[in-house]
Amino acid sequence: MDDIPTITRPAGTFEWVKEHRKLYLRSGGAQGHIMDITGAGGYPFGTHCMIRYRGRKSGKTYINALTYGDIGGEVVICASKGGADTPPQWYHNILASETVDFQIATQAFRATWREPEGAEREKVWAFMVDCYPFYGEYQTRTERQIQLIMMKSIESIAVFREEDLL
Repeated sequence: MDDIPTITRPAGTFEWVKEHRKLYLRSGGAQGHIMDITGAGGYPFGTHCMIRYRGRKSGKTYINALTYGDIGGEVVICASKGGADTPPQWYHNILASETVDFQIATQAFRATWREPEGAEREKVWAFMVDCYPFYGEYQTRTERQIQLIMMKSIESIAVFREEDLL
């Protein structure tokens, strides 16, 4: 496991988030996909995707690295924001768009997205908490129901680059 990047700073710090994204982008996805996230309450082989989206007000391009699950060919991400009472800004920006781009390791895709509801949502949430126990802890910190986004690939695209953020 010496070649698996490890969280060395407290979970949720902005600096770690920026470093993780930089590692993922500079390596073209060869690094950053699998991280040792035991420092954040996860597992030694936590998987991460990146999402790329446009700001609904600024028009600026943003990229975030997030843990993900794969259910029936759809990629699932959680809008947890560590259990804050409001969802992360990326969630609102995705709501304002018909598509979102995501990258898993060295492959990137344009995707449609949806939010699961009812019994399906409960099943997807249970799966994500099983994969990433910290989501269960995050839910105890807020009264809002943490949102889930399910992304379905519609086409392959070029991998994300640091230049995308300029």
